[in-house]
Amino acid sequence: MIPVHSGVQIWLATGTTDMPGLALKVQEALGHNPHAGDLFAFRGRRGVLLKVLWHDGLGMSLYAKQLEKGRFIWPSPAEGVVALSPAQLGYLLEGIDWRHPQRTWRPDVAG
Repeated sequence: MIPVHSGVQIWLATGTTDMPGLALKVQEALGHNPHAGDLFAFRGRRGVLLKVLWHDGLGMSLYAKQLEKGRFIWPSPAEGVVALSPAQLGYLLEGIDWRHPQRTWRPDVAG
């Protein structure tokens, strides 16, 4: 799991992105500093590969996750860059629709 400290922003780069030049895309296309400690998530063309770029103060890390079934839920390119909460990132990494997560069970009574 990626350690998400308080104060760290999580950004989704809308559209699809190929692997080369992710830090440059963060800087030029998204207008953010890739070395500031924020997390930047990118989706592959087919929607089954997710890449997360993060600079921890010592160096740049690239995390990748590929789904065996389904696709990562992604906003439309017209939305630009989208901010997520750490909980929404957790849903996204599990392949759950982070926009409208559904509870599978809720207790009816206490005790």
